[in-house]
Amino acid sequence: MASQLIREWTGIQQFPPATQTKLSELLGKLKQENVSTLTILVMGKGGVGKSSTVNSIIGERAVAVSAFQSEGPRPVMVSRSRAGFTLNIIDTPGLVEGGYVNDQALEIIKRFLLNKTIDVLLYVERLDAYRVDNLDKQVIKAITDSFGKEIWKRGVVVLTHAQLSPPDGLNYEDFFSKRSEALMRVVRSGARLRKQDSQDSGIPIVLVENSGRCNKNESDEKILPNGTAWIPNLVKTITDVVSNGSKGILVDKKLIEGPNPNERGKLLIPFILAFQYYFVVKPIQRSIKNDMTKESKAPWELRDMGLAKGKF
Repeated sequence: MASQLIREWTGIQQFPPATQTKLSELLGKLKQENVSTLTILVMGKGGVGKSSTVNSIIGERAVAVSAFQSEGPRPVMVSRSRAGFTLNIIDTPGLVEGGYVNDQALEIIKRFLLNKTIDVLLYVERLDAYRVDNLDKQVIKAITDSFGKEIWKRGVVVLTHAQLSPPDGLNYEDFFSKRSEALMRVVRSGARLRKQDSQDSGIPIVLVENSGRCNKNESDEKILPNGTAWIPNLVKTITDVVSNGSKGILVDKKLIEGPNPNERGKLLIPFILAFQYYFVVKPIQRSIKNDMTKESKAPWELRDMGLAKGKF
């Protein structure tokens, strides 16, 4: 396999000066913590804005996006370097096909990630999806089964299409809160996390608006309805996750293929032998001993034992 092409991160220069300054400060903070490479895995269902989010972070059209074409069938890693820091963002195909989790797509993603370390998982959904269902839970479960529960300690939930007018006259913050709570219930259930676990790990939720109609502030930065410049806010959240004390997820062969059933069987051998000895061998030995004890004696043996008085 050819080595990944790492290009100079020229796209950062397309951001407004205020955004450039914030991003440089955030990435400089990581370098101070001896983090010189950051690998971000972007996952979710199709059509939620994964590729657009990758392009927004990079500041260029690094991944093709079309409303009239299906997503690419294979993951794509975009690598950019600046001032000794390398940023890798892995865009992935949607995890749902025909109303079910696409196991084939998931397998392709895992194989693509072999021997790579995931520093941050961006799980992407739409803010304007007004309900969650069992399919959402199955997608979360599939990610968890593939990479382990620990992946969520490195997880960020990204809600796209954030510049919307909530339905039913709801206040924006109230709508965001209700949508977040509903989605986090699904994440906890699908990932088999206790509520306390998710609170301890603090899975953050970040709003994103990738479209050209996104409002801007006086510094020309793209902002959310609450006035937050969302690109620096997303990158800050990512750097906070990297610095939270948890470990990145190394995708090795064992993680992809699961535990070796032969190795698991070897661990059970001592218990099987012990079971056989106490519940099979020992009872047989006792039975044989009892049979030998009850076995009829020869007449001369009984006479010698004084037990054959009436038999002669």
